[in-house]
Amino acid sequence: MFLRSTFARCLSSIAQLPTPSLRYCCILSLATPVSTPRFHFTAINSPTTKFAISSHFSNMSGVRSDANPYRVLIAGGCYGGLAAAVHLLEKCDTIEAPIPLEITIVDERDGFYHVIGSPLALASPAYSEKAWVKFKDIPVLQRPNVRFIHGTVSKVDCDNKAATILEQPNQAERAESYDFFIAATGLRRVWPVVPQSARREEYLEETRRHIDAVTNSTAPILIVGGGAVGIEMAAELKEVQPNVQVTLAHSRDKLLSAEPLPDNVKECARDLTEQAGVNVLLNHRLKSSTPIEAANGSAQTYEVEFENGHKMVASQVIMAISRSVPSTTYLPAEALNEDAFVNIHANLQMSSNIPNVASHFAVGDLINWSGIKRCGSAMHQGKFAGLNIHQIMLQELQGKEPVFNELGEVPPMIGLAVGKNALSYGSDGMNHGKQVMEWFFEEDLGFRICWDHLRLGGITA
Repeated sequence: MFLRSTFARCLSSIAQLPTPSLRYCCILSLATPVSTPRFHFTAINSPTTKFAISSHFSNMSGVRSDANPYRVLIAGGCYGGLAAAVHLLEKCDTIEAPIPLEITIVDERDGFYHVIGSPLALASPAYSEKAWVKFKDIPVLQRPNVRFIHGTVSKVDCDNKAATILEQPNQAERAESYDFFIAATGLRRVWPVVPQSARREEYLEETRRHIDAVTNSTAPILIVGGGAVGIEMAAELKEVQPNVQVTLAHSRDKLLSAEPLPDNVKECARDLTEQAGVNVLLNHRLKSSTPIEAANGSAQTYEVEFENGHKMVASQVIMAISRSVPSTTYLPAEALNEDAFVNIHANLQMSSNIPNVASHFAVGDLINWSGIKRCGSAMHQGKFAGLNIHQIMLQELQGKEPVFNELGEVPPMIGLAVGKNALSYGSDGMNHGKQVMEWFFEEDLGFRICWDHLRLGGITA
């Protein structure tokens, strides 16, 4: 007797034939109990074929087609969210086993912004043009089954698999259903750690004003905060505009004091910062910054006082203390830890007791996982989330047991750009110098590296 499962697979293949020249198929004749089935050709729109196909599909729950694709909603269109989208597209596009898929990306910006390039974007007009690429100009996203919504997710209903979205520019509310949801909205960072604009044109104006103010300074530019952001911001500003005096003030006795890194790494960071021409003040906690009344036509300056009694005059006081918080207010409280980070399993699925938990993933800086927050980790996690969602699809469609990619514990590691040099620390210890800068950042603070790693220019075989 010819197996029912074989019959079902044949009919499924018939239904997917795309062109008129292929719309003739073999209908299996099961009238006689022979071991080898007999075939005859008939048009796919014949009553016999239409009945067989419709009967087959009516018996398959959750069958997917172009009219009923898997819907994946991604909140956040930066490193983690885009990595998930690209890898999922690649997996579902295979010739051997294509899976109908529709991806919707929601982001409050109208494009991909290279966050780790912010220190250079706030110092160089040419680079600020490069660092923000509108989603409509990213080649890999230009396809009918990828949509972009300029807005923010305000609520996720895990039980009904539906999200509420506030769409730009008028905050109009809309609902979006999904089969899988990926939270990739990262951390809420303040200005000037990252620009606050939602549109590229506004961002370029925002950075232009900042660069003009710095360029026209008559006194030192004071950057407050000696973490990675402050170090890179100070060093890039001095590199791009060497005539500007730059001072970096930090409240502790070592730079990078908040990071779980060895002292020799922190000391090296200070040495490289000073080599870049930045004046470093340690044990200087900011007490006050008071505008000085400007004479006619003169630039604004500030009288700055530190808690140790030291005073100085600065043209600009730039707060590089990130005070970043997870952007997770749209998720159920049950999905978060006490600091509002998302609890996850090693396969990136949310680990809390929420409805349909296996369909909800989280990646990037907002997850509760070990390691220093880095864009490399976000891209790695996004890739795993995309691959793991594909595994669940295969389980539903083909009955295959999923084989998940899982995160391991992430030890402290860092890559830090400091002017013409860079510092790296990881499993192979510490390295620094111009060669490290080339390896980790090249000449554009890693823009080209991240763009190609995400394959935003297009998926290649």
